[in-house]
Amino acid sequence: MTEALPMGATIGILGGGQLGRMLSVAAARLGLKTHIFEPGADPPASHVAQALTTAHYDDTAALTGFAQSVDVVTYEFENIPTSALDVIEAIVPIRPGREALRVSQDRLTEKTFLQDLDLAVAPFADVTNQAMLTEAVARIGVPSILKTRRFGYDGKGQARLTSADNIDHAWAQMAAQPAILEGFVDFTREVSVIAARSAQGEVACFDPGENLHRNGILHKTTVPARLSAAQRTDAVLIAAKILNALDYVGVLGVELFVTDGGQIVNEIAPRVHNSGHWTQNGCAVDQFEQHIRAVAGWPLGDGSRYADVTMENLIGADVENVAALAKESDAALHLYGKAEAKPGRKMGHVNRITGSPSS
Repeated sequence: MTEALPMGATIGILGGGQLGRMLSVAAARLGLKTHIFEPGADPPASHVAQALTTAHYDDTAALTGFAQSVDVVTYEFENIPTSALDVIEAIVPIRPGREALRVSQDRLTEKTFLQDLDLAVAPFADVTNQAMLTEAVARIGVPSILKTRRFGYDGKGQARLTSADNIDHAWAQMAAQPAILEGFVDFTREVSVIAARSAQGEVACFDPGENLHRNGILHKTTVPARLSAAQRTDAVLIAAKILNALDYVGVLGVELFVTDGGQIVNEIAPRVHNSGHWTQNGCAVDQFEQHIRAVAGWPLGDGSRYADVTMENLIGADVENVAALAKESDAALHLYGKAEAKPGRKMGHVNRITGSPSS
């Protein structure tokens, strides 16, 4: 049985972006310290953490010192080199575990894993060369989306095919990287479930949120999502099935397409998730505290929703509207402390309370 970390213990976080920042704030509220490991200088998470190690993921000495200084390690992004994880895990536990990273780091592995759980996914095919892409398009059809198997996020590493004439251009955009072709899903809406599992196997899920994207980046999440009671139950059961199959510890994001024939799993994220930011102002225990509780061996908190919330990302120049947003009633600003606003860069978000739960 995993022992709960005492107050004053230190959680190591791989990655120093906004998710690491908000995890650090949540840890501090529980009397826990955080130590950030991040290659980049002056990361947002370092502004609120107890300690910072600035080093690359191939720096074995730095990784060793980091691991020796903490009681458990977690992460705010998936694409951590396996070699770095090997160094850390020899010294201190990593939560969520390595299997969740292995599955989520590769889109083909992820789709296969989900399919093996008898969960519905979009039609897909492995693509490692242009001839395989031509064959996959002939089988799956168009419209479809070609994605790099690794390292893509927020719409990056993707090419949409609208006809077989697009094959040459789409493959060129992959820059010879292994890819996966995914068939188009005719869905009515996209929702996500933020779910948590403790080291003792306890599972708790937040209410599903409904997502709206712009230019491949999440723009807005609205809670409650427009789902029937049966659809909400199905979404939560899907998330729980994935958590248990991975023997997961921590918070997991599960994105789902809602279709006339049921819900299709789009992707999973083994970490706190952008679409769960609404929980900061809609629940007594938000996704960040829930994750800290899980990786620290604490009991999970009550994630019941006490407010209807709309979360809107502040992307790039949107942050220039902060003064006006700060004057809004029922609006909570969460800014990430990033020095420079760039197109497509997440600078913060605003949670707007829109009412009380009707059910």
